[in-house]
Amino acid sequence: MATIKDIAAYTGVSCTTVSNVIHGRSTRVSPETENKINEAIKTLGYIPNMSARALVSSSSKVIALINHIVTDKELNFMDDPFQATFVGIIESVLREHGYYLMVRTVETSDELLAFLQTWNVDGLFITGMFRDNFFDALTTLDLPIIFIDSYVHHPNFCNVGLEDFKGSYQATQYLIKHGHKHIAFASPSIKDGGVLQERFLGYKAALTEAGIPFNKSIVFQYEMDLASCQELSNELIQYPEVTAIVTSADIMAAGIIRGLRANGIRVPEDISIIGFDDLNICQLITPTLTTIHQDMHLKGSVAVDFMVQKLEGKTLSQTEIVLPIHLVERNSVRTL
Repeated sequence: MATIKDIAAYTGVSCTTVSNVIHGRSTRVSPETENKINEAIKTLGYIPNMSARALVSSSSKVIALINHIVTDKELNFMDDPFQATFVGIIESVLREHGYYLMVRTVETSDELLAFLQTWNVDGLFITGMFRDNFFDALTTLDLPIIFIDSYVHHPNFCNVGLEDFKGSYQATQYLIKHGHKHIAFASPSIKDGGVLQERFLGYKAALTEAGIPFNKSIVFQYEMDLASCQELSNELIQYPEVTAIVTSADIMAAGIIRGLRANGIRVPEDISIIGFDDLNICQLITPTLTTIHQDMHLKGSVAVDFMVQKLEGKTLSQTEIVLPIHLVERNSVRTL
């Protein structure tokens, strides 16, 4: 691997001059020399030592995305297509701004502090935050922190959220307008103060508005892996009066469709289903999935914009943004 010394010998300049160009101090170097050094960097394949550059600039150019919620040691949170897609969007937008993304699962506040002592990151994206000991640890940090899909509010943190309540409300209302009265709800474990609770409350509100009694026995809380969705489907068929189901995620809807099919239940002929997110999978499964659309690219761009502004020391005109949703009709809902 080429070194600064190799580039200096190749171009006939001092190591100090090469270092100035590499570390952005090009005002000390003539344009001709700077071009010559940059060409040598390309030709020799020089790769900067990011740790050394971080010591010089006090910035690592690395932003960490922290996954705080771990539901099962056997599950990989990136198996969720929503998480994988969103991480890819964040990485792409950060790269445009010259930053690098590090992804890490951290369960406790002690693990978080140990992580920050090991890695010199410039800021943190936190997904699915709740008001707990982990949140308390975050309030002690002198770092730009952006919450994504959180209902925890703090003046030091930015928050990029979604119309979660409205999304499930619209999904349930849509089913009611199509003649359904016995409507189930499926979601991973619902915690107080979180996204899933808001989606559950939207579902309940639509039932109440339509005069439909809420039945807690048809609220199913399972994980989103295939085995859990199969188990959910096995339980769901014990309630033959249910004609439709609102889910909190597309991947869960897809798993339920598969599980129902294994039990001889057809969608939408026997039961209708609506997802949430509008991932690509919605158009890859049969039937194609009616769902609640959210603009994930906009969410990623807004989160990165918040981060970059905070890193640059700018005063933000707002620190919380709630992004809109809308329902996308496809083929997984039948009119009764």
